[in-house]
Amino acid sequence: MVPSVTTLDCSNCPSGNDTRTLWDIIWSCAATLFACAWTAIHPNIPGMVEGKFAIFSRRLGIMLVMLIAPELMITWATLQFLSARDAAKAFNNAFGAQLHQDHNDHPDIGESTATLLREFSTSDGNNSLHLSAPHVASRNFRAWTVTHGFFAWMGGFMLYVNDKPRTTLTPDELLGFVRDGSVEMPVIVEADIEDRSKGDALSKGIAILQLAWFVLQLVARYVQNLPVSLLELDTLAVAALTCIAYGFWWKKPKDIGHPHAVYWKATAPLPKKLAYDIVDNRYAEDWTDPLVAISAMPLNFMGIWPSISPYAVRSRRVPSGGGYDEGSVHRHRINVLLVGCFGGTVFGGIQCLGWNDVPHAQGLLRAASLAIVAVPTFTALLLAYIWLNGSNTVIVLGATYAIPVIYGSARGILFAAILVNLQTLPPGVYDTVAWTKFIPHL
Repeated sequence: MVPSVTTLDCSNCPSGNDTRTLWDIIWSCAATLFACAWTAIHPNIPGMVEGKFAIFSRRLGIMLVMLIAPELMITWATLQFLSARDAAKAFNNAFGAQLHQDHNDHPDIGESTATLLREFSTSDGNNSLHLSAPHVASRNFRAWTVTHGFFAWMGGFMLYVNDKPRTTLTPDELLGFVRDGSVEMPVIVEADIEDRSKGDALSKGIAILQLAWFVLQLVARYVQNLPVSLLELDTLAVAALTCIAYGFWWKKPKDIGHPHAVYWKATAPLPKKLAYDIVDNRYAEDWTDPLVAISAMPLNFMGIWPSISPYAVRSRRVPSGGGYDEGSVHRHRINVLLVGCFGGTVFGGIQCLGWNDVPHAQGLLRAASLAIVAVPTFTALLLAYIWLNGSNTVIVLGATYAIPVIYGSARGILFAAILVNLQTLPPGVYDTVAWTKFIPHL
């Protein structure tokens, strides 16, 4: 005889010291998802004139993307980490090496004096000293870390022309302007950046402890042969990928409200078009802009289609899904592919653990779980094709609409399965872990 499945709601769930209720399950998952999707997100610096509602809405949108497709978040975090590391290396090579060379030429004196003595070789006949821009910058330079690179790529340096904000500078633009003497080298140490950040090791550690406790409970339930709900499995999958993103974002400043001002010298010729001055030509400046922005966001997170919306240009900020270098994406494309595929495999694999928990639609649930695994791999192969053979408009446009539809449908099926599962939970789900069983008796 096939055992009957009891339909349970919150009113008749068992309660006691050795049991948990449906609300306990939902609350535990909600708290863990909040720690994953809200506290783990490290957004770029907002526009200087943007209000709190705009900032909150943008972060809420990123949070929803993380809950629906956390693979995009770890890909985005990977791109930002690699770009930040490359930016720090570029500045250290450009100005740190110059300062080191000055000191080696005059080992018995201080670095500043050594640089000045080196510059006397450029004096004119009247012994007037002409300091070159790179040497001046090297004297003011403080070694950059990955935190500096993150800060620069998230919109940390705002260019002011005639005491008015012009636009956010990319690290490459800042490096070029410092080299030619158009701006002074910003003097900002890592401690100053961390003071601006709203996230520290303690807050990040608390979030990780919340995730670790949730995972520990699920592992303990598995050891004691206690069933778990699909909601808990989905939460575990999101938490697993969030931990990866957290690792890449560990040194990134969080929730910085304003950029560091960089002033254009009056003697330098005015700058021409800058990177964040130009709206992507795929935006039509009409009612379709929000649709383009929504469809472009996943591609921005993956580094396939970095685009600058008119909203970002007007707000003088880095695009919501940007904050990385296209050159770094190309240089590290193999690493990006590996991380993306690994994240998709982990997320989809965890989802597959529960494909027997909805008896009435096992085939549909299994197909959706396998689609979650397959879509990131297919996307990685598509990226490899584009990088090897160049961008093909038909293929890119087809994938732009096909991938979200397939992935969105699969996630929709899984979400429906979670709701059905919550209404048909087996009684063993409400049993709590007997922690005393893990303590050896003397």
